[in-house]
Amino acid sequence: MTSASDPREPRELRAELEALTTEAFRPELADIDRLPTLDIARLMNGEDATVAGAVAARLPEIAAAIDAVADRMARGGRLVYAGAGTAGRLGVLDASECPPTFNTDPSRVVGLIAGGPDAMVTSVEGAEDSRELARADLERLALTPDDTVVGISASGRTPYAVGAVEYARTRGSLTLGLACNAGSPLTAAADHGIEIVVGPELLTGSTRLKAGTAQKLVLNMLSTITMIRLGKTFGNLMVDVRASNAKLRARSHRIVALATGADDKEIEDALTATGGEVKNAILALLADVDGPTAARLLAESGGHLRAALAARP
Repeated sequence: MTSASDPREPRELRAELEALTTEAFRPELADIDRLPTLDIARLMNGEDATVAGAVAARLPEIAAAIDAVADRMARGGRLVYAGAGTAGRLGVLDASECPPTFNTDPSRVVGLIAGGPDAMVTSVEGAEDSRELARADLERLALTPDDTVVGISASGRTPYAVGAVEYARTRGSLTLGLACNAGSPLTAAADHGIEIVVGPELLTGSTRLKAGTAQKLVLNMLSTITMIRLGKTFGNLMVDVRASNAKLRARSHRIVALATGADDKEIEDALTATGGEVKNAILALLADVDGPTAARLLAESGGHLRAALAARP
């Protein structure tokens, strides 16, 4: 049965799915279950090797979207991912990795999955078919024009993702649509449409494979490069890393060492004086200033370490 939020007949939906590249059947793989395990692994590896090329073909669109997102986040906006199933899980994963990696407030990058947290580990029937559910989830966030909503859907037709983008546009928010089929309703509805066409899957319709890999690669770029633009890195060092466990504390020490060349005692003293903030400790050492001065210079430079160094007394 179709969802109450999706009035189309089953026959119509089947016809729509059959027209999608990601749902196409590959007769040449019909006997894959008879192959030796190593041969299947080689087939999968060969399929995966094509994904990076598909992403490369859309780099100009990805870069333009990132610049638009970074501009809004620099004004205090949020980055919100919205998707169902695998696409939703990938969005939640990317959002959840931003606080420990870039020291962002958890409210700045948000992952929404159709059906809520339970849908991370189990299927929530009908959730992906509901535009109304997407609207309700986004209404709780009180979107503004500085926010960005990214709808993620391999098919490019998932009602939850499309509905999220459509509602976000009514709030004046920036919208991105990430899909793996050409000419999708999702990318047509968004300000920035990104279509990574990876072709039919090894297992018919299993978009957790190449399509999922493509989405993960694009989301990696979207969040990582946005954070670079926001000054969350110094060169290729994660200077806004949050030292929330022993491994990250060790990484913090190493990052300060790589950035400054200081000895262990100097690094420990700087980290202590700056409350464990890596970026502040680097500035304190390179600019030869105390902790409060480092904090002030960074605040005045919008958190950009290079700009703070240039502005030091």
